[in-house]
Amino acid sequence: MIVFDLRCSAGDHRFEAWFASSESFTDQQARGLIACPVCGDAGVEKAVMAPRVAAKSNRQPDAATPPAAPAEPSGTSQEVVRRLLAEIAEKQAEMLPRSRWVGRDFADAARAMHEGRAPEDLIHGQASPEEAQALRDDGIAAVPLLVPFVPPDAVN
Repeated sequence: MIVFDLRCSAGDHRFEAWFASSESFTDQQARGLIACPVCGDAGVEKAVMAPRVAAKSNRQPDAATPPAAPAEPSGTSQEVVRRLLAEIAEKQAEMLPRSRWVGRDFADAARAMHEGRAPEDLIHGQASPEEAQALRDDGIAAVPLLVPFVPPDAVN
């Protein structure tokens, strides 16, 4: 497994993703399967990363310099991230029962509401990266669900 820092071209959002190999990333990128989790943009590229360079195994520590203590993870920042993710999951769980599942017709349904051909409604469904980009290009507000969600037609 390999981790890459990625960024989208639409909003210059940065995020991290894991891949089986560098070739797997290249293949998924070419097929448009990678999208920004913030804005859904499929124009995703590798971002500049700081290399992780390990110390040489034959290097002896300098007697005058004590070995560095391992950095303690910041409990505060971890707790903040955990709390924010929990709040996002809670808000999404509150919204989904009040929202109507439209499946793969999401882009058409959102466009119909935007153009006044359908009444305003809370909807959720599936859209390809190209459909999501077309909605954004036309000024139609749509955001991806940030917490994994199993579509109703996929539940046993």
